[in-house]
Amino acid sequence: ATLPAGVLSDRYGRVPILRIGLVITVISGLLLTVLAAPFPVITIRLLEGAGAGFFAAASMAYVNSLPDHEKKSGYFMASLNAGLVIGLVFAGWLAAHMPDPATGIIVFAGLSIIPAAASFFVQETPALTPKGDYRALVFLLKDYRWLWYSAVILIGITGVVTSLYPKFSGYSPDSVGIWISLMSIATIASVLVASRLSLPPVLTIRWSAVLMVIAVMVSYFSPLGFVMIGIGAGIVMIAQMSFLAQAKGHQGVAMGLFSTATYLGMTLLPVMTGVLADSAGFFFAFCVTALFAGTVFFTIERCECRLHRI
Repeated sequence: ATLPAGVLSDRYGRVPILRIGLVITVISGLLLTVLAAPFPVITIRLLEGAGAGFFAAASMAYVNSLPDHEKKSGYFMASLNAGLVIGLVFAGWLAAHMPDPATGIIVFAGLSIIPAAASFFVQETPALTPKGDYRALVFLLKDYRWLWYSAVILIGITGVVTSLYPKFSGYSPDSVGIWISLMSIATIASVLVASRLSLPPVLTIRWSAVLMVIAVMVSYFSPLGFVMIGIGAGIVMIAQMSFLAQAKGHQGVAMGLFSTATYLGMTLLPVMTGVLADSAGFFFAFCVTALFAGTVFFTIERCECRLHRI
């Protein structure tokens, strides 16, 4: 849903789309507290995912269109990762310790009402000019293709280690959960720091790719690699959003594509490396993942980014 949400937010405004996403989240969360049959639950989960996609694309476009977008994007990405950690840990604890396993759903569905209500006090950025963005979509997709590639690979790596490590390490689920949480915490810290440094985007992405190569190989030998990957992912996300802030009149499309690329990476890369791990072993899978990260070092400078064509 992130890509169509991005297109719609450029046409109709970012705030209305993020409000729709939050309302969908509230409704689907409340429905999940009373549904138990598999098909309705799966259907509502798909609806909930669409709501999250609407909110993510539109709110990222809103933040990245502000004058101080670098600092604000740091706060925003840190908040997303903090929510991920809190949701996983606290909802899991509630499911394990409360009589009703849906307690976590009830609590977070209730909490989601707060941002949904608060969104009606958010004002649209005045610079927004509604337009049909299909031409911009084609342009950004083509000329920024190496940036999308960097997002698929470097953010997708977080999904690779998360999916491989439980079986590879042999650690208990709670231990693996702690390391995954530490990766998100490291991302929170790195986005807050990187968003204040005004780093050159292309150079930052290049050397972050090198950091990811090292981090992936370290993670094969030690879970400390999780922390390094979290740091690298945070720096990369801020650099990529800073890069895309150049497309001032088309932040909805840009952020929709960015979100789509990151989710695509976290979907495709774990599947690919999982197949490699089963057929050729975990070390080979980690090496291929590191190799993918290394390719970004050479490809990101090929991004044409000719904004005058929009």
